[in-house]
Amino acid sequence: MIRLPDIPLPRAASRQLASWQAEVDALGNHAARVEAAKRLFKQRNTRKNKTFAEVRRALTSMCSGAQRCGYCEDSAADEVEHIRPKDLYPEWVFAWRNYLYACGPCNGPKNNQFAVLSRASPKLVEVGLGLGAPLRPPKGEPALIDPRGEDPMAFLVLDLQGTFLFGPSARKGTRDYARAEYTLCVLRLNRELLTVARAEAFSAYRARLSEYITQREQGASRAALLRLTQAIQLASHPTVWWEMKR
Repeated sequence: MIRLPDIPLPRAASRQLASWQAEVDALGNHAARVEAAKRLFKQRNTRKNKTFAEVRRALTSMCSGAQRCGYCEDSAADEVEHIRPKDLYPEWVFAWRNYLYACGPCNGPKNNQFAVLSRASPKLVEVGLGLGAPLRPPKGEPALIDPRGEDPMAFLVLDLQGTFLFGPSARKGTRDYARAEYTLCVLRLNRELLTVARAEAFSAYRARLSEYITQREQGASRAALLRLTQAIQLASHPTVWWEMKR
């Protein structure tokens, strides 16, 4: 998981989302806003809705490879995901900044799992809709790493020596360690299918890099080298390439 590019929405679509958000925000209490957020998003997030057609178009341009999930980078992304769950944060339901394109295997298990950290402690406070959770989320820094606004690889390290597992880069007991562990757990980013796919991507990147070096040393044209460079940039599992460069 790497930081996603910041793609702006067309002005008309951005204005429409802001208008819809204002409609939710105007309601009297948190419960009413949550109900409206869920109902209105379901009504408007359709293929025929012009605003969400623009949303999906912009989200697709953020994806790696052939429209890969913004979390796992492996499965096809076909769900407009709320990074902050709309069932907990209705004030973010129509916020462009809160969207990414995700796959079902990531978005389904994540669902309404969300946690925050207080300023005083690295201890996570789960704010999902489970038993005993508060109706209104408490204030705090989100535990889930946000690839729309943060660089996930500032928190994570990917083992390229055989396991292809993600791990926290920070020292255990720190806030950054807690956020990395929480993100890996909620999104299940170390599931076996993904480690196999990363191993395959590693081999593919090495082969592409070797081809580039060979072509360059044999005097290939700038246009030919550019095509090879672009092929690397558009390949799947860009986190593997990112970690190779690091």
